[in-house]
Amino acid sequence: MTPDLPPADAEARRAIAPVIAYPPQTLPQPDLAFQARARSAARKLGEVVVPPREGASFRVPAGGFFRITCTDGPQVGDLNLFNADNPQERFYSGKTRALHGTHLRVGQRLWSSFPALRPMATLFADTLAWYGTDPHGGRVHDVIGTRCDPYTHWLLSGGAQYHHCCHSNLTRALEGAGVPGAEGLVHDVLNVFMCTGFTPDTGQYFMKASPVRAGDYLEFFAEIPLLGVLSACPGGDCGAEHSSDAVACHPLLVEIWETPAVALAGWEPPAPNGYDRTHGRTTGGR
Repeated sequence: MTPDLPPADAEARRAIAPVIAYPPQTLPQPDLAFQARARSAARKLGEVVVPPREGASFRVPAGGFFRITCTDGPQVGDLNLFNADNPQERFYSGKTRALHGTHLRVGQRLWSSFPALRPMATLFADTLAWYGTDPHGGRVHDVIGTRCDPYTHWLLSGGAQYHHCCHSNLTRALEGAGVPGAEGLVHDVLNVFMCTGFTPDTGQYFMKASPVRAGDYLEFFAEIPLLGVLSACPGGDCGAEHSSDAVACHPLLVEIWETPAVALAGWEPPAPNGYDRTHGRTTGGR
């Protein structure tokens, strides 16, 4: 076979129908009606303002809610989540993407890392749900992008040192929350409000100006006790560039609610994944 020529059955191979890798029908489903009742009973615990080009931490009790709001001009955020009792259990964006798709929608969940692999939070409300898919293939709230970071910036800029990339902001925020080894625990993110997709010709990850406006928000139900860290991206609305002090940036507001125990009666946080972790070893062990 000549390497640069297609085989005779090329079109037949391309025509094979795709199969969803992880059919969602058998996933445990969130009880959205219960969450709505819990939300109506919840009482506000506090709020945190994330300054432009900075990060901040917050905590949410299991069964509570947190809301991320764009308060001023258009601004995207990079979100990391951890089990507040064990930061080694953290948000797994790749598995969330495999289970739900590239962009998160209401009723879908943020899943935690191995070996727990359980729901950490459910997306409860989204004022940008109307956006859908734009003519470029862009959608909002992706679990594709890794986060802007100073290492990639150094490579692409010819050696510039920049300290307000989202990776650095999340690292400082996690350190400020008292978590040791913070940089090693910072992970791929939920890109809150960010509008992204892939180019049809080259398959490259793209970003475009976010449709978010002042007053828009995402709200989540906390399935387990959460420690969150959020960065107000130095790219602002990410319509031009990121890792920059040149674009307009704005703060983000995080509000936290606690649900009274009486409203949570009969509900329990999801248990860690039930796989026995023997991995086929005949002697067992972990």
